[in-house]
Amino acid sequence: MTSAATAQRAAARVGLRRGFIEFKQQWTNVDEVIGQLLFLAMFAVALFFMRDARLPGTSFSLGAATVPSVLGAGIVFNGLSAVTGGLVVDRGDGTLLRAKATPNGMLGYLIGKITAISLMQVAGILVLLVPALFVFDGLASNGIWSFLNLLWVLALGLLATMPIGAVLGSLIQEPKMLGLVMLPVGGLAAISGIFYPITALPGWVQDIAQAFPMYWLGLGMRSALLPDQAVAVEIGQSWRPWATLGVLLAWAVIGLALAPALLKRMARRESGSSVAARREKALRSW
Repeated sequence: MTSAATAQRAAARVGLRRGFIEFKQQWTNVDEVIGQLLFLAMFAVALFFMRDARLPGTSFSLGAATVPSVLGAGIVFNGLSAVTGGLVVDRGDGTLLRAKATPNGMLGYLIGKITAISLMQVAGILVLLVPALFVFDGLASNGIWSFLNLLWVLALGLLATMPIGAVLGSLIQEPKMLGLVMLPVGGLAAISGIFYPITALPGWVQDIAQAFPMYWLGLGMRSALLPDQAVAVEIGQSWRPWATLGVLLAWAVIGLALAPALLKRMARRESGSSVAARREKALRSW
């Protein structure tokens, strides 16, 4: 094994340790924990009040049907916001500059960031899903197969969203622009069948939603966790697993094709003077 390969393996191990440490620190930071729990609590309250409503044309609970949709939307929101926001913040405080100055430091940094965010995604899903299994009947009715299907959707969802978050994070220069990035994502949640069947929307709106991963992640999660009767309100009355696989893979390929080049360009532009200039600009804005 060459010395370069050995150094990269060492950087990967450091990145994994960094990711686990960052994940644990997030649960010891009171502000971050409260923010995460408030976000999940709002969804939990909304789902609870939807428990007695029914999916159109079925006897299945609308609240139960919304649980997997919310999990899918959460993968997109967290995958984009956490990666994008993390890159912007770490660029501003000099973390990226320090990683760049270390041999294979950017590799370790990226692996650490991916590890921490993936663990947070899994934790968030468990926090919402486990209570929902006791509150709503019919969820994960296929037993172990439901959870195996959920795992592949989750893995592919992370692969489809985190690289796109890295692309956005490499392009955004200032933290105040994060809101402009997440605003369209909120709009997609409104048209992607997250809180109500997408078939109730006009056809052209359905076409727009199907071009983005949020709809397909919601559909994939529903196919994993809901019984067969719930498919009655889906487009074509089908879970469309192959289409879900294809669209999410396409977004993953796009993100993985763009992210490395843009991250390298971003790293090349990092310098002590650029970090100092951003800090001075931030201080002036206060």
